[in-house]
Amino acid sequence: MINKNKIVAVALSGGVDSLASGHLLKQKYKHIFGIHFTTGYEREIIDLSLIEKQLGFPVTRIDLSEEFEKKVVTYFIDTYLHGKTPNPCMICNKFIKFGALLNHAMDMGADYIATGHYANIVKPVEFRECGGTGTINKHNRKCYLEKGDDPLKDQSYFLAMLSEAQLQKIIFPLARMNKKEVKKFVKAENLMPVHKSESQDICFIHDNDFAEFIQKKEKLDPLPGDIVDMDDNIVGTHKGLHQFTIGQRRGINCPAEEAYYVQSIDMKNNLLKVCFKKDLLKKSLRFTDFVWNGEDNLQISDQTIVFRDILTKIRYSHKGGLSTLHLNKNGGEVVFDELQNAVTPGQAAVFYKARRVLGAGIIQ
Repeated sequence: MINKNKIVAVALSGGVDSLASGHLLKQKYKHIFGIHFTTGYEREIIDLSLIEKQLGFPVTRIDLSEEFEKKVVTYFIDTYLHGKTPNPCMICNKFIKFGALLNHAMDMGADYIATGHYANIVKPVEFRECGGTGTINKHNRKCYLEKGDDPLKDQSYFLAMLSEAQLQKIIFPLARMNKKEVKKFVKAENLMPVHKSESQDICFIHDNDFAEFIQKKEKLDPLPGDIVDMDDNIVGTHKGLHQFTIGQRRGINCPAEEAYYVQSIDMKNNLLKVCFKKDLLKKSLRFTDFVWNGEDNLQISDQTIVFRDILTKIRYSHKGGLSTLHLNKNGGEVVFDELQNAVTPGQAAVFYKARRVLGAGIIQ
């Protein structure tokens, strides 16, 4: 039974998903208000009164530009400059949307924060009032993340670094809906999106030219260097290692019998190592900086614990590969049943058991 007296803050971008979330929650809770945060990278400033008129509750603008710059943009640039490929959306979810923004919502009196993400939080009985969309698990004592019902929009990968303490405070009203149903619902309720474009993975780089973004931010002069093949033969010249990521084909521009792909990035020697597509295949990966939200009573220690038949995703678009997970308190190793393409340092490995998200770590 939902406790209607709980106070819910709804994060509102003004798009279809957030409007649907706000409207759904207004029907379930007596006390609800909206929060709209800015990062300093917006192309347009949204008129919040247009959202307030449609949803019938107040919406407050919160400036998180300072936190966003420190936690997301700086991380993004530093990771690239260390020869790795960042995942800014996961970092934003952990430290901004469900970090700084959640803290602001709590300071404003909220018990929970809601967003328009397509994912599901399984909640034990004591948290049954905090959503109505998540599964109630009488035998489990933890809140944990599951895939959303829409396989085309499932965002559990991007949310996999959230802690259980964060999940306890979150509501995902769209967990049991698919995108078509949400669009139909918004149209039927005569809701008009204020922010019409779909959110981007790298929302602060509008033209998708991350290399130019980094150069301007850091005032870098491009540092040319050699491109070498798997036998260390020089096959060309690059204009700066920050322009590349593992598995990238675009921008190498070196004639060969087959197309070259980035195999590794050597920042120390300013070398870009390239290979053919078949050479990108790997059987295993190592990870650190992990978040674990698996078995209830499991204590992660120095001793390695082995989990079999785990589906591991190495990027959002990856369908996942069956694997064996070796886990200890310092991180661990994933050994895949089959070779996987373009395992990329800096990206997240996310671990699933059926629909459940067990945890995630950063690929090394």
